[in-house]
Amino acid sequence: MRTSTAAATTFAALEACFAADLAAIIGSDQPQRSLAPTRFIGLVKEVRDVLGVSGHRPWQEASKDLDIAAEHLTDALTAPADDQAGVLAWARTHLRDAITAAT
Repeated sequence: MRTSTAAATTFAALEACFAADLAAIIGSDQPQRSLAPTRFIGLVKEVRDVLGVSGHRPWQEASKDLDIAAEHLTDALTAPADDQAGVLAWARTHLRDAITAAT
């Protein structure tokens, strides 16, 4: 199934809202242009992996939230259009929680 226009817009909004914070957590430069959904998911997974190897408990918890967020983002790519908004809302919640825990 294709990602709906609304889901693509939501992906773009999530990327605009969270990409800079995620990149900053791992000391990377902020992406200069919008990321495709799969590249944004890749960034989420990269940050998840970096935080996951830390011995710092809040970062490990953030890694778990990012893992769940990545699952929801991936699911949204193939979910029926009617389900995409809800799946992306859960992803947003986990992204927000992860960034809060990691900073």
